Amino acid sequence: MLDILKKTVLAGIGATVTTKERVESVLEDLVEKGKISTQEARDMAEKIAAEGKSEFEQARREASNAFSDMIRKANFATQNDLKALEARIEKLEAEIAGK
Repeated sequence: MLDILKKTVLAGIGATVTTKERVESVLEDLVEKGKISTQEARDMAEKIAAEGKSEFEQARREASNAFSDMIRKANFATQNDLKALEARIEKLEAEIAGK
């Protein structure tokens, strides 16, 4: 399962790099052809980067939530579960020792 998650993240990073290079190439072509100014190209690149970052953060949150749901559904014990059990054991041991 972790291997699939790792491959998915790496694929996303690869797509991001490819997309960035493609956007830069298209913007350079537009500037060279005189369709947009250098400043307009910079502004567009910044806007695209900001939107990409926002989409990446949203995807990261969704992946994190999905992973948490899978762990919860798999019925694994969490750190909180273990701490609660330790507290119960300590309480029971104290009760037994007091009798």
